[in-house]
Amino acid sequence: QVQLQESGGGSVQAGGSLRLSCAVSGSGLPSSSDCVGWFREAPRKEREGVATINRGGSTTYADSVQGRFTISQDNNKNTVYLQMNSLKPEDTAMYYCAAGPPWACGATWRSYIYWGQGTQVSVSS
Repeated sequence: QVQLQESGGGSVQAGGSLRLSCAVSGSGLPSSSDCVGWFREAPRKEREGVATINRGGSTTYADSVQGRFTISQDNNKNTVYLQMNSLKPEDTAMYYCAAGPPWACGATWRSYIYWGQGTQVSVSS
């Protein structure tokens, strides 16, 4: 069983920055967490993939955050980060991290097995 715990959410003004953290722990590592992704869900909107990273460090980004968000990992701490810069009001959402097998990095959110509880990000104009 893999556990994920997000932190770092909050309220900022447009143009500001936040760094989210996702601490990954539990048995089954590393195979169950070969891919870690960040997702977000806003009210009345579908869950959206934001960024992914695999154990080799390869990353993917949604077009809407490309150039503004950076996903990274610290393998020693089993933590994945999401640095969010130039935040916009449309980035407001609950942000979740999730872990899955290696092929999940190229698939939809349904491919991820383990999920955190989420952290709220609110961006005001």
